Amino acid sequence: MEIRWLEDFIALARTRHFSRAAEAQNVTQPTFSRRIKLLEEEMGATLINRQTLPLSLTPEGEEFLTLCQDVTRRVANTRQRLGHLAESQAGQIRLAAPQSLLANFLPEWLDGWTAPPPVKPYLRATAWLVNDYFQALGRDECDLVLCYWPVGDCPLELETEAFEFRRLGHEYLIPVSLPEPDGRPRFDLAGIGRRSLPLIAYHPRGLIDTAIRCHLETQPDTPAFSVLNESIQSGNIRELVGLGYGLGWLPHRSVAPALTAGQLVPAGGKRWEVPLEIRLYRRRHVAHKAVDSLWQALENDRGDRS
Repeated sequence: MEIRWLEDFIALARTRHFSRAAEAQNVTQPTFSRRIKLLEEEMGATLINRQTLPLSLTPEGEEFLTLCQDVTRRVANTRQRLGHLAESQAGQIRLAAPQSLLANFLPEWLDGWTAPPPVKPYLRATAWLVNDYFQALGRDECDLVLCYWPVGDCPLELETEAFEFRRLGHEYLIPVSLPEPDGRPRFDLAGIGRRSLPLIAYHPRGLIDTAIRCHLETQPDTPAFSVLNESIQSGNIRELVGLGYGLGWLPHRSVAPALTAGQLVPAGGKRWEVPLEIRLYRRRHVAHKAVDSLWQALENDRGDRS
């Protein structure tokens, strides 16, 4: 049984005439009559008294009319609520980003707006690798991707032709270590005589690990590393470095308070710092009112609100 059959029956009960009811429902009379007959067969009862003029409802028809009115009213109300929900969701921007950007960049960036965009973080994404972000963006699981991006020549095996980006700011990864009592780093990139340094590393298929390796290739005296742990999230690296297990590269924004407090110290000089861009990606040629407004505002502001 279809909802439109119920709507047909309501129209017939209102007009008491097959031709006028068919016209009201925008169907031919034979089609309309066939629907009413199918409805009676489905209910197992005669609903229309065809011997009267105008037509009248049988007692079963009167009872069924009440049901039809109730069901169609409920369906209409539900459609309206779903429409409002869709409009509400359409006004939100689902943003996928790594944990470090959600915690250390996004709040500061949103605070820079007089009227912040309606961003809703997509928290499933905090443990993704960079390829997962773009796949999710392509599948419409999220509307925007906020991510780090290497500066300079650093080959990445990513398909990004279907997306466009705005550059929101810059970050740099700084190698850090637990300090010795005299303030020197326990694990020093400039140390002499070490066979290898213990490293708390990023996931080897991640963008940040690739950026770090590309940068280290430019340094003539990079020491050997013994990888003790690999993690997607910088917060996990920060914890293990803070426990003194090894050194690790961390976003400056996330580690600045610990450096100021002396809880961590740089494990090397400026040349070991890895520059990154902070980029915001969206799908090309996909209409989304809130995203379009944000994109236009970024264009007007030259994409740099950091």
